[in-house]
Amino acid sequence: MEVGARCWAGLTPREKVSRSAMLEGSVNDPANAALTPLNVMRYVRAFWRRKWIVLGVAVLITGLTALHTTRKPKVYAASTSLIIDVTAPRVLDTDVKELMGDERSNYWFNKEYYATQNQVITSRAVATRVAEKLGLQHDAAFLGLAHLQDEKARLQAMQLADAAGMLQARISVIPVKDSRVVNIAVEDLDPQRAALLANEVAQAYMAENLALRLRTTETATQWLEERKVELERASQASELALYDFKKDADMLSVSPENKKSSVTERINSYEATLTQVRTKIAALQGRVEAIRQLQKSSQPGDETWAEAVPGASDSAIQELKRRYVEQRAVCVELSERYLAEHPKMLECNTKLAVVREDFVRSLANVVRKAETELAQAVAEEKNLMRLLAAAQDESFQFGKRQIEFDRMNREAENNRRLYESVLRRLKDIELSGLLRTTNVRVLDAARPSYGPIKPDVQRSVMLAMLVGLLAGCAVVVLLEILENTVATQADVEERLGLAFLGFVPRVEGKGESPKDRDLFVHRQPKSSVAECCRAIRTNLLFMSPDKPFKTLVVTSSGPQEGKSTSCIFLGVAMAQSGNRVLLLDTDMRRPRLHKAFGVPNDVGISSLVVGEGSLDKAVKSTEVPNLFVLPCGPIPPNPAELLHTQAFADLLKAAGEKFDRIILDSPPLNAVSDSAVLATQADGVVLVLRAGKTNRDAAARALRSLADVQAQMYGAVLNDLDVTDSRYRDTYMSYRGYYGHYAAEESKDGAASS
Repeated sequence: MEVGARCWAGLTPREKVSRSAMLEGSVNDPANAALTPLNVMRYVRAFWRRKWIVLGVAVLITGLTALHTTRKPKVYAASTSLIIDVTAPRVLDTDVKELMGDERSNYWFNKEYYATQNQVITSRAVATRVAEKLGLQHDAAFLGLAHLQDEKARLQAMQLADAAGMLQARISVIPVKDSRVVNIAVEDLDPQRAALLANEVAQAYMAENLALRLRTTETATQWLEERKVELERASQASELALYDFKKDADMLSVSPENKKSSVTERINSYEATLTQVRTKIAALQGRVEAIRQLQKSSQPGDETWAEAVPGASDSAIQELKRRYVEQRAVCVELSERYLAEHPKMLECNTKLAVVREDFVRSLANVVRKAETELAQAVAEEKNLMRLLAAAQDESFQFGKRQIEFDRMNREAENNRRLYESVLRRLKDIELSGLLRTTNVRVLDAARPSYGPIKPDVQRSVMLAMLVGLLAGCAVVVLLEILENTVATQADVEERLGLAFLGFVPRVEGKGESPKDRDLFVHRQPKSSVAECCRAIRTNLLFMSPDKPFKTLVVTSSGPQEGKSTSCIFLGVAMAQSGNRVLLLDTDMRRPRLHKAFGVPNDVGISSLVVGEGSLDKAVKSTEVPNLFVLPCGPIPPNPAELLHTQAFADLLKAAGEKFDRIILDSPPLNAVSDSAVLATQADGVVLVLRAGKTNRDAAARALRSLADVQAQMYGAVLNDLDVTDSRYRDTYMSYRGYYGHYAAEESKDGAASS
């Protein structure tokens, strides 16, 4: 603590105030305050200090909760256990598929299925079935209207009530993990009615499940009947259209495949024959071309070129050629004997001409035959090409008809297949719809339970107690956060940045006068208050051991903070150490030192400043050895100006020559500027703070006013500290032990020095 005081004394006043503002801002921040162990302990101590608030809030909330809980009506519950299978028992053959599909083998499908069933159980449809069956709409006890004595008002309220909605709100589904068992629980004010409602809800769920299945089956059957009629009509129309098309296309007796094969065979035959004819034409064209070349190369009138024509070597032509040669030979022989006009020559030439004409005619017929065969082959080619074109055209036309036939055939097949599918599905649904089996079975029916489940008084009270304790702690934290006073040493050092010189415990004593309280340290030298004052004196002396202070200003931030009492206590402690101490009452607005010591106030500081009287006559002795007091004197109209004069400075100098220590009791800093004026003329300033009363903001403003005048700040004293408070008990005990030992040692030193 002394080291901290010396470090503070080494700073300039402005640095002290800056440090004070910085520390105050950081500590005031709840986020930062909550991070330090010191503040954690601060809240722990706050909880203990305000434990009665915590307990009071807890007791209040617990009592109100217990009262409210015990006045609530008792609620009973009953539950029915059901086994819900994914699919209903299979009665029909596997070929008959039911409308509610069997594809629920997947885990996620099963999970969604059971979640859906839970919603169905708690649905309004199930609740409505139960309400209608049991007549809950007219049950005043169930509707909670039995307390109404007026029959008309009760009937009107029953008409406005929603029985199904009330029942739906009371139903809860509790699935049993890793099983197909589901518990249906119903809450009610009557245990027997709760069991009845639980059983009826289970039966209503089973009925609703079956009804849903039947409604679905009826809807599907109706839809399938409509589709069956439409598809039957469409199938008949498509088959008739296909028949008419086959009739028009002459496909009734011959199948389209056979007819297509016949056309293809004809086309292939025509193409093969055409190839042969064209080969023949090529050969005949070559023959005719050769004849024409022979004919062009022969001499006029020479018909023998025809002998080279292919086909001229047959026996008839050779016979005519032989006769022609023989007849010509005869004519040549006769020409050697006869003249041309000889009858034998004429007859011979006539025969030769006839034979030659026959021979030439035969040769011409051979040429004509070749040309005729070529013309015949060309004509045959044309006929074959016409037949081939007709067959190909027929094939193209058949291809178009085949496409149309295939389309119509597919349409007829699709309509027939859809019709058969719908018809088969319709028969399956009609057959499965006759079944009245369900996939839900009752495992255990509900029975009345006469132990109420609500309200749980013990649980509610325990919870309320916990909430009450938390609320009480929250109130304490809120009060601690809202508290803006200087209460502990940590507040002085961390939030104000001042050296902590010590604290003065609260002076206890009923019926004591203010004078007795002011002289308590003198009259009770072995009390804890005296020990604490001596500790403060020691800390002040160690603030500057090389250059001890001569004049000291004791001030506070506001009135009623124990400034004058602390000044007297400090003066007594200084005097007890053997120093001549003078107390100056510089509070010229509300002077009090003369009352504390019982001395007159006719001559004092104001008189000496204006030149009236002398210092020796104005200083009054007290019952405390070595302690003197200089009263204020008559209250002047301008105290600040009076204290700022050279005369007052000379007074302080003269007093300093006669006394070892001069302590100035100055007015509050935030009220007037007198203390700031005095601080500039003294060696140092001590700020008195009343524990738990002095506002931190007011203290910070006082420090800023001292910093503005460059005052030397020694530290702060925490006054009127209640040692019974849990915040100070541990600190006080340690201080008391330390102070007692140190005071004893100091008393010896003081006695030796005196």
